[in-house]
Amino acid sequence: MKRSIMKLNNLWAAVYAGVLLLVAGSALAEDPPEKFPDRDSSYMQEGTFVSTENLRNMGPGLSKTQVYDLLGVPHFHEGVFNVRVWNYIFNFRTGKNNEYVTCQFMVNYDSNYHVASTRWKDPDCQKYVNPPGSTTVLADQPYHQRVTLAADGLFAFGKSGLADLTGPGREKIDSLVSQLKQDGVKLTSVVVTGHTDRIGTETANFTLSKARAETIRSYLVQQGLDDKAIKAYGAGLSQPLVQCEGEAVTPQLVQCLQPNRRVEIEVLGEK
Repeated sequence: MKRSIMKLNNLWAAVYAGVLLLVAGSALAEDPPEKFPDRDSSYMQEGTFVSTENLRNMGPGLSKTQVYDLLGVPHFHEGVFNVRVWNYIFNFRTGKNNEYVTCQFMVNYDSNYHVASTRWKDPDCQKYVNPPGSTTVLADQPYHQRVTLAADGLFAFGKSGLADLTGPGREKIDSLVSQLKQDGVKLTSVVVTGHTDRIGTETANFTLSKARAETIRSYLVQQGLDDKAIKAYGAGLSQPLVQCEGEAVTPQLVQCLQPNRRVEIEVLGEK
């Protein structure tokens, strides 16, 4: 009798384990792909005019640093470190006057934080990167430059106004403008993005980053760049380049977080 009960218990245990494996396997098989975020949740809802050449260089195996060099920081607030998905909003010229389309692009990383796959929310967007031979050739945008300026060298501490822009900071921006004019670049898009470290509140950091980006935008316009081509955004503390230990505000922490306090200027255009 006891032996029969033990056999019955073992049978139920085997069945139960099998059910668990079946359920787990089904859940894994039906695990939905990562969903694209709502475009309205992006800090760059209007998108940027990305270099199609850079997009063609995207592929499996690239590191986050390589993706950053090609596409810049992601356009949503998912963060940069310890995440396995980056999302972007890109604009493409259609070849008809000044018309353009806007597409969402996702980069998925593996457990080692190397590109595992990429995809478009609308698969038709791929044709703007690799146009079929039968379609009209799209306007090329061969000029692409990204400049990262340390905020500590641009502004007085905690300041964001035009009067707070330092002499060396003005010289760096003047040098960029001079280069663009010397190269005869016809601007398509100039995106100015302000970033802060994590010291202070999220709201205060966002406000400061946005104000600094707007100031740089105004200065670029003063130097003769096309007002309509330049956009300014604030990313606040959401996209750090470095992570530093400690919560107490010490000189060591401030120094460690310095790379996060920056203004990025991305220029796209045609020569």
